[in-house]
Amino acid sequence: MKPLHAGVIQLDVRSGDVYANLKKAREHIKRLADSGVRVMVLPEMWSTGFVNEDTDRLSQSTPGVLDEISRLAEKAHAIIIGSFPEKIGARIFNTAYVIDEQGTICATYQKIHLFSPTDEHRWFHRGQRSVVCLTSAGPVGLLICYDLRFPELCRLLALKGARILIVMAQWPAVRASHWETLLAARAIENQVFVLGANRCGQDNDLVYAGNSLIMSPYGETLARIGKRQGSITAVLDFDLLEQFRKTIPCFKERVPEAYAQ
Repeated sequence: MKPLHAGVIQLDVRSGDVYANLKKAREHIKRLADSGVRVMVLPEMWSTGFVNEDTDRLSQSTPGVLDEISRLAEKAHAIIIGSFPEKIGARIFNTAYVIDEQGTICATYQKIHLFSPTDEHRWFHRGQRSVVCLTSAGPVGLLICYDLRFPELCRLLALKGARILIVMAQWPAVRASHWETLLAARAIENQVFVLGANRCGQDNDLVYAGNSLIMSPYGETLARIGKRQGSITAVLDFDLLEQFRKTIPCFKERVPEAYAQ
């Protein structure tokens, strides 16, 4: 595969203000497009934030936001990925959408692991399946925030062929060190590139970590944004990935029968 120019957008999400969040995202998408970026990742619930009591109403904005993002993806000739509140029947999910270069939806992933300490399970239904999306940038595995703490899900995505793991999050500053450590661990143990898009800013007393990162399969930081709003880019060299897998053949030397309980 040819090297891939990838980007991560970090937003200070304004809770409940879809218009303001979309305006900021649009500006960053256009800026990255002008730089030739082919894959762009937005944070978890970037268009609405978490406004639990208002989630049902805010989910109604998602189809319109998706239409706008689809137009931007087609114009930029880029893949755009981010998560939104999605209502299906009477249930609401935290759903990641992958919009391809033609502006069409090529995959969705509903967050499997809901963060019980903040009562996510009270407001959202959990997804039931892991997702690896086949894109023009190669196979991409999708994760949303708390999913990052479950290595078995990440390994499954790698076994299903993912060479890039996308992590969309609203990760708090109080556990910022966990964010970076887990991104590096998932990259190293699965020998994949990892794009971690976190939000920054503050909701009441809750401060978010920012610190969005692009990691190499070696766990090296290719790009980092810190605590400010903005974007980062890096070139993903898949020859590096293949060489790492040949040098240390973890996947070939797995012994699954020894891992059973």
